[in-house]
Amino acid sequence: MPTVVVTRPQPDAALWVQQLQDAGLQACALPMMVIGPSRSPTAIASLQQALPQLARYRALMFVSGNAVRYFFAALQAQAITPPAQAQYWSPGPGTSKALLSEGISAQSLIQPAPDAPQFDSEALWAQAHHHIQPGDRVLIVRGGDGSQPGGQGRQWLSEQLQQHGVQVDFVSVYERQAPQATPALLAHLQSLRTQQALWLFSSSECVQHLVHCHSSWSWQAHTALVTHPRIAEQARQAGFGQVIESLPAVHSIAASIKSLA
Repeated sequence: MPTVVVTRPQPDAALWVQQLQDAGLQACALPMMVIGPSRSPTAIASLQQALPQLARYRALMFVSGNAVRYFFAALQAQAITPPAQAQYWSPGPGTSKALLSEGISAQSLIQPAPDAPQFDSEALWAQAHHHIQPGDRVLIVRGGDGSQPGGQGRQWLSEQLQQHGVQVDFVSVYERQAPQATPALLAHLQSLRTQQALWLFSSSECVQHLVHCHSSWSWQAHTALVTHPRIAEQARQAGFGQVIESLPAVHSIAASIKSLA
C-alpha cells in the first residue's frame, strides 16, 4: 500500500493524516500551502466594515475550514457574537465540521446533500437557493487579498445569487502562499517520489505549488488523488500520469486508495 501524502495546509493536514491512519492507511503530511491571516489593507478594511453589520446578512457563506477559523478568530478578537438568526453556508464536510466546532447549530447550517456527486459551490446552491429571496444579502468569507474575484466556484455562486436579486459582499480573512522550496523540503519530496507515494490534493494551488518546487521533475510515473474535477484537470496539466477522483471524505478517499491495491 503506497504512502498517502496529504498536501493540505496545517492544521488540516495533521488531522487528515490521523484519520487516514485510523482507516488503516500509511499517510504523512507535506503541506503544499501555507495559511495565515490576511495582511492586505483592502481585505482588513472590508472585514472591519462587515463585522459590526453582520445582522443585516441573511446568510454567511464560508469557502473552507480556514475561512471559518480566521473569521471566528476576528469575531472573538472584537468580542462580536455571531448572528443567531443567520444561515451558515458550507460547500463541504470539512467546512461544516469547522462551523459546528465554533458553536453554530446544525439547524443553521446549509450544506450539500450527503449524496451529492461533488461537494462544492454548485452542490451547495442546490440546497441554499430554497432559503433565500430577492432583497436578501449574503456575505462570502474567503481567502485572498480582497482584490481578486476568488475561485471559480465562488464566482459562479455569486452570479447565481445576484441573478436571484440577492446582494453579495465578500470579505477575505486569510492568505494562501507556497511553501519555501528549502533543501529539506526538496529532499523530502525526492524521498517520497522514489517511494511512488500517492499524492492527495484538495486544492489546485497545492498541485501548482508542488510542481513549481522543482520544475525539471516529471510526474508522469506518479498518481494524484483529487477531490474535485477542477483539481483533476490541474493535476493532468501538471503531468501526473494517473489521476483519480474521490469525494473529499475520509471513507471515500480510503476506499479509492484500497481499490488501487
